[in-house]
Amino acid sequence: MKPSHALSMSLVALLVIGGCATRPVNPPITQTDPRTGYRFETRQAESKNSKENLVILAFSGGGTRAAAFSYGVLEFLRRTEIVAPNGTKFRLLDSVDVITGVSGGSFTALAYGLYGDKLFDDYEQRFLKCNVQGELIARALSPRYWGDLSSEGWGRSELASQLYDEILFNGATFGDLNRGKGPMILASATDISTGSRFVFNQGTFDIICSDLNAVPLSRAAAASSAVPVVLSSITIKNYGGTCNATPPGWAKLFLDNDNPPRPAARAIRSLKNLQAYGDGTRRPYLHLVDGGVSDNVGMRGVLDALEIVEALHDAGLPSPLDSARRIIVLIVNSLSSPPTNWDESYNPPGTIDILLKSAGTPIDAFSYENIELLRDTAARWQTLRTIRESAAFAANKDPKVAAALRGPAAEIYAIDVSFSALKDKKELEYLNLQPTTFVLPPEAVDRLRAAAGTIIMDSPEFKRLLKDVGATIVAQPPAAGSPATAN
Repeated sequence: MKPSHALSMSLVALLVIGGCATRPVNPPITQTDPRTGYRFETRQAESKNSKENLVILAFSGGGTRAAAFSYGVLEFLRRTEIVAPNGTKFRLLDSVDVITGVSGGSFTALAYGLYGDKLFDDYEQRFLKCNVQGELIARALSPRYWGDLSSEGWGRSELASQLYDEILFNGATFGDLNRGKGPMILASATDISTGSRFVFNQGTFDIICSDLNAVPLSRAAAASSAVPVVLSSITIKNYGGTCNATPPGWAKLFLDNDNPPRPAARAIRSLKNLQAYGDGTRRPYLHLVDGGVSDNVGMRGVLDALEIVEALHDAGLPSPLDSARRIIVLIVNSLSSPPTNWDESYNPPGTIDILLKSAGTPIDAFSYENIELLRDTAARWQTLRTIRESAAFAANKDPKVAAALRGPAAEIYAIDVSFSALKDKKELEYLNLQPTTFVLPPEAVDRLRAAAGTIIMDSPEFKRLLKDVGATIVAQPPAAGSPATAN
């Protein structure tokens, strides 16, 4: 999450309170079991969704702005029913397989994974229109909490985690998500020691030999949104090397290769970073901060998976996604771009403005690159499919040519849900002015929610998807700004 001037100034009082890393609470395991736990493979085995379509929502960071915007996407998908060519009618929301969440977006993702449709009853009151930031500051300044904040292993993010649990998660853990039948929720933080992503799934916790089912959802949300300096890190215990953890079979091909195949080099680096957690003796503690530092749109994991799939096909090997005909990704990016007038003045911007801009600009650029990488992958796969389906290719019996043109059969739909896609320039200007804080006016929350549905309906890629699958919308969401957009 890119911290704004408002966030850094309003929380500056927290900096004078003691800020030790939080105490680890994740318990160890003595043996891994890839057939159990909160992981993609077990969730997919239980899913009733069509295996032909893999639907992914990627929720970006951005405080309450991101939480409200991503919630608007869920509202749109819930209200939108379509009819498939075989006459089957279903809500778009019920077809979602995976939701990734970073920082502010992780709250909406985790809460939906926990509550399902019940989320729409009170999420607005419990979180979106709650002054979370003000309550956190009040607690930090209250003598009631000073003893905790000054104790060893207790920091500002521990205080935040406690608050998130009270107002939203009610003591729930990943074990509660594991018992549900909804989409896989992947909340991400950043390992501040290495700068790499840390994803809360059992696959990651296998490497550190710990039981994710016992980890509170509030701690994952706190880690994912722990803005460096303003909030302390969330610290977890690493027991790596004590549970006989081994990488999946397909990963060994890449991990044992000194010359990683293209285009999977970046994904393999992520795999190796994850495997490095296996040395718990050398790294007994992991310190996690805001997921936006490493991936502000929650897309890096999606890209890594696609790169691995492509590399496996290039090697002539099966991949976990071979059954998918369509991979549909909604990139829900709440990045705001407030204008500045710095270039109109002889005097340079202030120190705080420069620091915030210098921190935010690389994050924004990285987010843009991730979205463009997804589009490049979609175009490359489409080109390979077109060639393979051509008459000239069918007539060519050269095995070397066939090997060179291997590739996944799935088609990728990259649906960009971002402010810049709004046709209403006044509304775009209004949304761009909303700060990255954990408090927004109720009007801003409602307009963010409404904008999400408007953007999806106007998306050319969304329209292409409906056309390609032969589906038609039979129940359309109310227009943006109508009374029905509020629960």
